[in-house]
Amino acid sequence: MTDTTRCVLGVDHSAGGRQWVWRDASLGQEEHRVALGMAQRLGIPELLARILSARGITAETAETFLTPRLRDLMPDPSCLKDMDKAALRLAEAVTKQETVGLFGDYDVDGACGTALMADFLRQLGCGVQTHIPDRITEGYGPNVAALERMISGGASIIICIDCGTAAVSILDEIAQKADVIVLDHHKPDGAMLPRGIVVNPNRLDCDSGLGSICAAAVVFMTMTAVTRALRRSGWFQNHREPNLMGALDLTALATICDVMPLVGLNRAFVQQGLKVMARGERLGLVTLSAVAGVREDASAMSCGFALGPRINAGGRIAKADLGLNLLLAEDQEVAQQLAEELDQVNRQRQTVESDILDYAMEHAGQQVQAGHAVIFLHKGGWHPGVVGIVAGRIKEKFNRPVLVGALTEGVIKGSARSVPGLDLGAAIIAARQSGLLLTGGGHAMAAGFSVAEEKADELHSLLDETLSAARELPPRDALKIDGVVNVRGASLDVAKQLERLSPFGPGNEEPLLVVQNVRCVKADRIGRDGNTMRVLLRGEDGGVTLKGLVFRAGDADFAGTLEDKAMPLLHVVGQLRPESWQGRENVTFFIVDAKKV
Repeated sequence: MTDTTRCVLGVDHSAGGRQWVWRDASLGQEEHRVALGMAQRLGIPELLARILSARGITAETAETFLTPRLRDLMPDPSCLKDMDKAALRLAEAVTKQETVGLFGDYDVDGACGTALMADFLRQLGCGVQTHIPDRITEGYGPNVAALERMISGGASIIICIDCGTAAVSILDEIAQKADVIVLDHHKPDGAMLPRGIVVNPNRLDCDSGLGSICAAAVVFMTMTAVTRALRRSGWFQNHREPNLMGALDLTALATICDVMPLVGLNRAFVQQGLKVMARGERLGLVTLSAVAGVREDASAMSCGFALGPRINAGGRIAKADLGLNLLLAEDQEVAQQLAEELDQVNRQRQTVESDILDYAMEHAGQQVQAGHAVIFLHKGGWHPGVVGIVAGRIKEKFNRPVLVGALTEGVIKGSARSVPGLDLGAAIIAARQSGLLLTGGGHAMAAGFSVAEEKADELHSLLDETLSAARELPPRDALKIDGVVNVRGASLDVAKQLERLSPFGPGNEEPLLVVQNVRCVKADRIGRDGNTMRVLLRGEDGGVTLKGLVFRAGDADFAGTLEDKAMPLLHVVGQLRPESWQGRENVTFFIVDAKKV
């Protein structure tokens, strides 16, 4: 039986089927006194101090958290294993004006990392060739044919970006014809690495402690190390230094879209990178923002929900290099054409995803009812470019690890997503090492795999056993609440104070507030497909109102509670955000759950 005394306002089963619990239930009276002292010492609202304290931030570390400076948090790039070797080889390539081949992954991280390195080397006078593999015809990671084409075109160095760590046999063959450098962050399949120079904070013998940075961040640190090596050699006495700070826009975009934890160094990368992005110096991003209808200044939300999906779309269901070409575009007409094409491809992706989702949701529910710890869905005709998105949506719905694959010619190729506390990547790697999978790898929260159709049931059984703890999870993950306010307390000033905690993401989730004792006096379905709900919340005193929005209202189990014509008294959970439009500031509550009082 649930101990409702530990739930916020006693809510153990909301209209959305979720518990509401405090983000840090261990905070007692002493901790609350500490938070009050922090508020007084730093001159910040008590609510903000309580939220900081619940996230382990003290009065001494609050300034660094609220105002992260890259110069304070950026480590010496040499802390990464073999970084000095990579820097010296690339510095040599610059002095000799060699041609470099860049092979990047087909996601946002790969596109951003490849664009950064291409820009950097071209500024320094090197010839650059780029290649992003086609998801369908080439698959993930380096392939010999593409690499040999770059070598035939004059490349004396091959750099694999956001891939390559596990491509031992392929890169060992290529290393006989050109120097190989891998700039990656994926976990290796054991201790064996390909020949060449591998800079990867997750290689087993790297003690940098930077395992949570993305590949584009590894590229940025490599660029920093190469610049330092060239400076020491005197190269810049006669040549112009590259603009490293200008590269932080794509470092931030990749960090956000690859769902890296936004703490420490990553937080500094993103906060500083968003400032660079807001200056509008990268033509491709400015053009894509306009096409996507992004109105606000650069933010983690616009990166994650507007720019990232469109850059990703080409690699999912169209030409894999569309995103990279946009990021490298220098001509307005070319940038406009690429941005519009990516926007259209993203719409096609949404349609393809929608065609799969209803079937997948129904069968996922059946597997949960049958007692599976892990959901594993696969079907012929599904597009492999969207299975990862579908897996993520199912994980959100059922709070279980999920694998979704497309079946083609007897082989299931797919993507997997996990929940906090269950290392799906390790389970996938173990299955590959046992010989059950054809390919497989990833990290705790996400992985890729391929398996022969006849071994699908065996894989499902193995993962059910390995991740059996998932059976103990609630049907929906609990909402972690940061504070409770009334309508008057949900003010623009409070929203601005909460915004100081941004950028938000894994490791620094956007604060969830309960606005208590309200009635929904108006609820309208808006948008092209009517899947967004606009509401008006009014407090018990009948005076002050608060505007609210519900995204994906068609999937929201609590939507009917807000639309109830009887206008019952409610507690409502969401995120309070300041908004600015045409010079006017207001506050909007983005609702994620509700409960009748």
